[in-house]
This record gives sequence, structure tokens and C-alpha cells, in this order.
Amino acid sequence: MKLKNIALALMGVTMAACIDQNFTEQDKGSTPLSVTPSVENIVLEEKNHAVEAFDLNWTTGTNYGSGQRISYDVQLAGAGTDFSSYIYIYENVERVYDWKPSVEDLNSLVVNSLCYKAGSTVDLEARVIAHVDGYENQVATTKFNITTYEPVTGNLYLVGDATPNGWDAGNATEMTRTDNGIFTWTGNLNPGEMKFLVTRGEWLPCYCKATDNTLFYRTDDGQPDEKFIIGEMHCYKIDVNLLDMTISITQVEGVKPAFDSLFFVGNETGWGFWPMTVDPLDPFLFRIGVNFSSGGEFKFGTAEGSWENMYKATSENAPYTQTTMEFIKGFDPDMKWNLTETGPFKICVDLRTGKERMLMKRFECFDGLWLVGDATPNGWDLGNATAMDKVDDFTFTWSGYLNIGEMKISTDKQSDWMGGWFMSSMGNKAPEGQVEHTVYINKSDDWCAAQYLDIAVGNIDNKWKITSQGDYTITINTLTEEITIQKQ
Repeated sequence: MKLKNIALALMGVTMAACIDQNFTEQDKGSTPLSVTPSVENIVLEEKNHAVEAFDLNWTTGTNYGSGQRISYDVQLAGAGTDFSSYIYIYENVERVYDWKPSVEDLNSLVVNSLCYKAGSTVDLEARVIAHVDGYENQVATTKFNITTYEPVTGNLYLVGDATPNGWDAGNATEMTRTDNGIFTWTGNLNPGEMKFLVTRGEWLPCYCKATDNTLFYRTDDGQPDEKFIIGEMHCYKIDVNLLDMTISITQVEGVKPAFDSLFFVGNETGWGFWPMTVDPLDPFLFRIGVNFSSGGEFKFGTAEGSWENMYKATSENAPYTQTTMEFIKGFDPDMKWNLTETGPFKICVDLRTGKERMLMKRFECFDGLWLVGDATPNGWDLGNATAMDKVDDFTFTWSGYLNIGEMKISTDKQSDWMGGWFMSSMGNKAPEGQVEHTVYINKSDDWCAAQYLDIAVGNIDNKWKITSQGDYTITINTLTEEITIQKQ
């Protein structure tokens, strides 16, 4: 049994290939095809997840003096299986002579695609098959072994009477994952105790305090259950590294907006309260996309159903291009923006104290969207990116096979990669399989750049990480910036 195309796109960016630039060479010689790993005993560690694991390289083989190009299949299988079951690394590629997987991608291939147990040492065999039309295939094999690892959790939660939601495990406070095993959180803590849960609602496994103030991974009720102690009420920044089991708890000045929620209110909503979305990159920014059917007045509420404590315009009947905004404690004055147009608009509200802004722009519908990345059918070839199907002015969909790897969505296929992108809310984020918010970044748009006062939009490159290959359906609403990436 062969598992085709599982790994083909996975190798697009992190796995470099040596390229033969001499396209006109007629005779590749008669050197036998051979394949060699740079290391025969490979130990993978998650702390090195982005590092090159090893280099598998092969000779060109011969084209028998025919002047024809040689294409290569590269396959991976368990040693001693005689390739009765294997996965493709490359299939029918030309001018490619090596494979350099990252530690994370190689670990994922062995565990998820070849189905070996994480944390074990496995013997593998690679096979390279060279094809020349009209001639017998050339075959070379090599063996090596790999010690895999069990990845640490992708989620981490604060729980304890020092934390915002106390000892309610089912409502534990989620931390933000910034990289493999690395989490951060900033907010107010009370005097008391806390520890870290891996899964909401489940007390084990968890991370507690070790005797040397590092982290202890607790998996059994019989093990010690020491907590971290918070001595005084303050705003704290907590940084956790599960790969080296370290933790930092530091008092900081408050860096959160004055309100955790914001609501769009106006004629279009029937004066109901439509919730806005917190920008994943900047917690002071709140967003909403609205297709206005009649225009009219609007303002912003800080609590659902409450007409007090609202953000309002600084003049009566302010045009939507007026960015100045003020917080009104109580009811009056009650000045609002007044939209005299209809159609789709995107709104961004900045709650930085003393710098409050309302940014609003008409939304220009996209003609197309394209999937890009080593998880997608056409890999990182932007010019040949995989097109999504347009359902209506705002909605696009696509169904097909995704490989293990990374993915993002281009809105314009701009050749310098500095155009418009729909990205994940954080780097290497696994799809949730349900509706989630995406981030729209146009690296060439001054209006987009102006929203992020503390972030250079040109450096943002968050991608979804597909960790399980298979058939998926992707649906995105470009106005509301909501996406569903669901495995079938």
C-alpha cells in the first residue's frame, strides 16, 4: 500500500532542494544512483523543532546518454518492510537532489503518517527511484533510525484563586501560545495560588510548581501538587516554556484595554448590540464587518444592552471618515456617526486611552482567493496557487486534499508576497474545525498599516499548521473575517 502525496507539499519551504541549473546537459554520465543520509542516528527534540533534522541527498544517476531529463520518486518506509507500505517525500520531481526536513516536520511524518509511536526509536528506509523515459528505472536505498518525541500540549490554562476565574477548571483562563511549548498571558491576578491545566475541565495532567521554582508535570493524584503563590493584587505577565520547564511571573503596568468587549450599535442593528471581535494581534483593536442596507447613525457600547459608558463621535452627524472618538461616561452628550451610504464596510476601533480612534473603510470585494503553502496542492508556487470557489460577494469555499504543512490565503497573488493575506490568528495554529476568526493583512495598504501602531504589518506571517493530512473543506467570509477549516 502506498500513501501518495502525504508529504509532497510538506517540503516546500522548510525542506530545501539542490537545483541542477544545467538544463541543456545531454549526458548525465554513468555514475550509479546512490542515496546517503547526513546522519544515521537522528534524535529529534521539540526544542529544536524549526531546525533542520538531517540531509538526505542522492546522486543524479544516469540518463544513459539519451539527453532526456531524469525524474525522481523519493519514498519513506519502515526498515525491513520491503516498501510494502510507504509515503512519498517527492514524486516525479526533476533537478531535485536532496531533502532537508525540519525536526517538527520529520517527527510529524514518522508519528502521524507512518504511524509509529511518539517517543520511540524507529528504523526507517528511504528509496530513490530515477526515471528516464524508455529505460529501466534506477533504484537506490539507505537506512537510518529516528528517535521521535511526544509534542507538548498546544493549549495551556491558568486556574486557581489568584486567577480571573478562580478554581473553576471548566472556565480556566486560556494563555496565548506563541510557539511550540511557549505560552504567555498578561492580566490582573489576586493574592492566592495558581497552577496550569492542559485541558479545561480536567485536573490531570497539569503543570505545578517544582521545588526549584520551575515547572513540574503532574500526571497522577499521588504526585506533589505545589502551587505558585501570588502575593499581591497587580497586573502580571506570565511566560511559560514547557520545553525547558521554566516560568517567569513579572509585575507589569496594565497593558489591557479599558473594556474586554465592544458592541456596534445603530440604525443598521435596529439599535441592538452587535459584538465586535478583538484583533488577535492587538488587544486594543476591535473589529466588525457590516453590509449596510440603509446606513444611518451608529456608536459603540461597552456592555450589551447598556446605553451608558459608550464610545461616541466628537461631533453630531459625524461622517464615517471622522476618526476622532471619545468615551462618554453616562448618557450625554450623545453624538453619533451618520453613514449616508449603503454597502459593505469594515470598522476598526482603537481603545488606547487618550488615543481612541474609529477607522472605517468601504470594503472592496475580492475577485478571487488562493491557497498557498506546503499543505496545499500546489505548495509555495504563488503563481500557480490553488484557487478557491466564489460563492457570493463575500464568501469563498474550497474542498480537497491537504498535506501536513503550512497554509495561508492570498487575495491577489502579488509576486513580491507583500500583498493581501488572510492568515491565522497566531503562527503554527492548528485549525479548530469550526468557525474561527482569521487575520486580514494587506502589506501594501497604508490603511491597514495605520491600524497597528505597535506592529509592522510587513513582518506578520502567521500560517495555519495542518497536522493531519486528508480531505478538507475551507469556507471563508471575507467581510466578517470568519473561516472554517474542517477535515471531512
